Amino acid sequence: MRLYEYEGKMLFKEYKIPVPRSVLIGNISELSELDKVVYPVVLKAQIFVGGRGKSGIIKIVNSYSEAVDEIKGMLGKSVSGYEIKKILVEEKIPISHEFYVSATIDRTIHKLLLIVSKEGGMDIEAIAKTSPKSIIKHYVDVGVRPDAYLGRQLASKMGITGNGVVEAGAIISNMYNLFLACEAKLVEINPLVMTSNGKFIALDSKVDIDEDAMFRHPILKKLGIEARHEVGELTASEQIAKSAGVPYVELDGDIGVFPGGAGFGIASLDLITKFGGKPANFMDSGGAPTQERLQLMIGLLINNPRVKAIFGARFGGISRCDDWAKAVVKYVIENKPSKPMIMRMAGNMEAEGRQIFNEAFKEYPDLFKNIKIYKSDTPIEEVIKETIKVAKKL
Repeated sequence: MRLYEYEGKMLFKEYKIPVPRSVLIGNISELSELDKVVYPVVLKAQIFVGGRGKSGIIKIVNSYSEAVDEIKGMLGKSVSGYEIKKILVEEKIPISHEFYVSATIDRTIHKLLLIVSKEGGMDIEAIAKTSPKSIIKHYVDVGVRPDAYLGRQLASKMGITGNGVVEAGAIISNMYNLFLACEAKLVEINPLVMTSNGKFIALDSKVDIDEDAMFRHPILKKLGIEARHEVGELTASEQIAKSAGVPYVELDGDIGVFPGGAGFGIASLDLITKFGGKPANFMDSGGAPTQERLQLMIGLLINNPRVKAIFGARFGGISRCDDWAKAVVKYVIENKPSKPMIMRMAGNMEAEGRQIFNEAFKEYPDLFKNIKIYKSDTPIEEVIKETIKVAKKL
């Protein structure tokens, strides 16, 4: 379960990780809390969206009146389908340098992992691309609690010197202690900043904890952090899918994915990414899906403004190709979508499904001019590459 930034920072304070002074505003009646802060301050919308600064929901303000106006404009605003319900108001920290530190799990080798970098302020994937040599990894065997010197050792490897080694080292050690004590899946400080006077502060927090283990950790209840399914953080499309029992997760890409089972759905995301595309979603039709379910799945992609092209694939087993074809044809005839669909169909009742498509193509050539259905003799990789090519042209 993901924690909001302010929840993560409450945990940080419990584990002696310095964070900026702040107040939390949840509605207009709490604006009096702004009397407690010293300006300038940073207003930070509390939603699970990346790139908040680029989205205009992290803002620096210099006065009480400016803060009030901005907060009134931000509360209740929807960003990428998420409603802003809380705003963290923090003191503005004078930054000298930004670092990256995190604790997580490497599931490929079943070990705990500390990752640090002398560069921060961006995703670790971006750091790995732009400055791979700056990333330092340290593996820890399960059940082993590292000595305190490890934090100082990693701080030194990050290029920190003098008294900063002790201070930053303590933060790294405390972060790892939090990670172990709360049975977290991820604890990330990005950026960990060194201020202009040489102090270290966690400017942001990203904490993901195991919901099933929360009952073992009374500190979470003490801080008001309770198990939730994050329904309130689902996008509008995700809520529609959830109500219909369709596994569906929106991503930030522009290629809609309309697969059969979950396994191939995940593989599709990997292949799209491998060939230079960006998937817009994960989706799973389940076994022998109904016509209504399949049409709802297509509609989720057509109605997603980020989706430029749709990649689809059906390997008929329990789920028949003719049922899939009927759903696609019916949706296209009734809704007249303009987004291109590049798909591949093979398996159970393939001939019947292909006949359904052929008849539709002849009867409604204009409606189906942007839709291609490949046979099994076309490698799925080629279908994906074509979809990516089409999306990039739009």
